[in-house]
Amino acid sequence: MSLRKAVRSALLEVADPAKAPQMQAYMKSGMPFLGVQAGPRRTALKRVFAAHPLDGAPEWRRAVLELWREAEYREERYAAVELSGYHRYREHQTLYTVPMYEEMVVTGAWWDLVDEIATHRVGGLLAAFPDSMRPLMLEWAGDADLWKRRTAILSQNRFKQRTDTALLYACIEPSLSDNDFFARKAIGWALREYAKVNPAEVIRYVQAKGISGLSKREALKNVTGSTTPPARPGPAPSALA
Repeated sequence: MSLRKAVRSALLEVADPAKAPQMQAYMKSGMPFLGVQAGPRRTALKRVFAAHPLDGAPEWRRAVLELWREAEYREERYAAVELSGYHRYREHQTLYTVPMYEEMVVTGAWWDLVDEIATHRVGGLLAAFPDSMRPLMLEWAGDADLWKRRTAILSQNRFKQRTDTALLYACIEPSLSDNDFFARKAIGWALREYAKVNPAEVIRYVQAKGISGLSKREALKNVTGSTTPPARPGPAPSALA
């Protein structure tokens, strides 16, 4: 049995069809759901991936894209995302995977698919290959595609003290005037993550840029004293250098 067929079979075994309509409605998905919740899905997929090892990076990329492109149910796309991050293929996370992730971002075009790729896959590549990925993130930040812009904005969400603030702001600023909910939410989320390690700098940036509404609320959600001007911050870190 092929990996794709094994994934479908495993998902069907743990599906609750009664939950499928509600899951589809919640996600506002044009693609139907089988009705598999996250915990059972991950457990089932781990068994399938372990039983169907893939030989080398090209075969792994083909398997991810086959799952993605031929998916008939949303959970099969979730399976493709999980296969793309499966621990056995960690060494395959190289610049050769960029076209695969770009396709998944553009054709996925919704937060439940894009955000995992942005923060864990593209973000991982940015950390590992900054000289190549920095210019790409700047290019995506100015792209007409909302989801590529969102990916660029969120790509450092897990970096904490390693955040390159110059890159973060450069990825945010092309979308500051965008009224789209997902652009504004991404800006706020990215700033909120950075505020966990440098709240004064985030307050300074929000005030300096006049960010308001959703982005500001998200950015300052966990920052105390955010209504008062912060002390002058020191030099912004650029830990990817």
